Amino acid sequence: MTKPVYLALASLMLFLVLVLPNHPGTMNLTALNRFPLELPVLLLGMIALGNRPWLIGTLAMALLAATFLKLADYGMFTAYNRTFNPILDAFLMNAGIGLLGDSIGKPLTYLAIAGSAIVLVLVFVALMRSLRAWAILSVPRWGRICSLIAAIGFGGWAVADAGHHLAYWTFERSPPGSAWTSRLAFKRAVEMRETAADLVQFSKDAKTDSFANATGLLDQLNGRDVVLIYIESYGRASFDNPLYAPTHIETLKSGQHALDQAGFAMRSGWLTSPTAGGQSWLAHGTLASGLWTSDNGRYNAMLASGHRWLFHFAQDAGYRTTAIMPAITLSWPESSKMGFDQVFAAADIPYEGNPFNWVTMPDQFTLAAYPALLSEDPRPDFIQIALISSHAPWVPVPEMLEWDDIKDGTEFNEMAAQGPTPRDLWKDRDNVRAAYRDAIDYSLQVTFSHIARLGEHAPLVMVIGDHQAAGFVAGSDNHDVAVHMIGPPDLVARIDTWGWSDGLIPDPDAPVRRMDMFRNDFLSAFSATQQLVGVVE
Repeated sequence: MTKPVYLALASLMLFLVLVLPNHPGTMNLTALNRFPLELPVLLLGMIALGNRPWLIGTLAMALLAATFLKLADYGMFTAYNRTFNPILDAFLMNAGIGLLGDSIGKPLTYLAIAGSAIVLVLVFVALMRSLRAWAILSVPRWGRICSLIAAIGFGGWAVADAGHHLAYWTFERSPPGSAWTSRLAFKRAVEMRETAADLVQFSKDAKTDSFANATGLLDQLNGRDVVLIYIESYGRASFDNPLYAPTHIETLKSGQHALDQAGFAMRSGWLTSPTAGGQSWLAHGTLASGLWTSDNGRYNAMLASGHRWLFHFAQDAGYRTTAIMPAITLSWPESSKMGFDQVFAAADIPYEGNPFNWVTMPDQFTLAAYPALLSEDPRPDFIQIALISSHAPWVPVPEMLEWDDIKDGTEFNEMAAQGPTPRDLWKDRDNVRAAYRDAIDYSLQVTFSHIARLGEHAPLVMVIGDHQAAGFVAGSDNHDVAVHMIGPPDLVARIDTWGWSDGLIPDPDAPVRRMDMFRNDFLSAFSATQQLVGVVE
């Protein structure tokens, strides 16, 4: 290979790394139209400084880190509609590997991990060789001096562009070219510093609670059982995305009719979830703790603070608190800090059928089985149920059975064996969206059918979406989820001041509250006024 061709290929390698986008919406050929101002800085800098292995290795590692950051951003935008934060999100790699293993099988997952590692090594080697190709050029001393001056000039140009786009200063027009990669790296470093400071402040705030010393709360429930049901990935998309709205709204109308016939009152509204696309525990923690746990760092700080969850207050009010968690397949030690007297994980629920890929059991079985798990107890029950049939990969979708036909779960085996496989389904995004629509619809059907069967002494039930699906499925970056309050008319009437809509279909223009406000709103609505004296909202 001639030297000019080798140098051209080396430049192309560096160019591609520098213009690589970090968002699915920009991952296209238009990215090649952007001239990276870092490129002449690197090339001219190598000519000026010569072959210094330590410098070449450092620069290659920095470029590899920037490439990894962009690819991590791409994955996070696809799954959670946000960027990757190394402080908060490193643990998600294990969760992602687990989900990938459930979707395509462990052998292919291990091959994918090994292949990714090999690719990163090859990219690093290619970057090293590309930088060295320019560093070993034979250039006279005056040429190296000129290259250094030019490199400094382009560096200043890059700084000017970065500062303009980061709003440190403003030019009438954006400088030509783009220091995109440098901007991204600098911005992420600032975000990491701010994250660390935020966690320190959040830890302090979590130790204060206006309700901490209140007594006699939840007395207006009059000892009525309470059930909080989370529906996985159920958000505003079910109401405003034309791919889903006709199906889901019709199901909600049918559910509303059945509940009305059974004598239930209903109100529905909107809550803004702290997450989208996954990490359901952030939504669960936000709603029950009254703290905005928008990332795993805040979530862990909240748990360490001893901040009281809604279930702690229920315990104080004389309730037995229970979590029904069919998605939990490993130890869950943090549950001891959430106010639960008892936790029933997947292994504790007597499902003998086959799993539905990642989903351990269909929602209908969970709802049919949990009452038998509760032993006789004079206390009323305050129960959290986290349903999972509408969790990705959304295949296969169960069919609803007659409630009396549900036995040990083996009656679902034929459904669990239905295709396509997750790997085949996820080759086509339209098919993924169709499966998502059907999975949410199934969860809505079984949830409201179950509630309608609860009878004369039915509990107060809250049905809440934990978060929207990933952006490409939901069709937007909106974080709003639907919430329904269902129960005896006298209890449901206590939230009339919340501005929620009658029935199961919330008005699209109804007030939207952040999910962290729900705990205090609920405590206030179902506690006598005198119990709230001295409580500051």
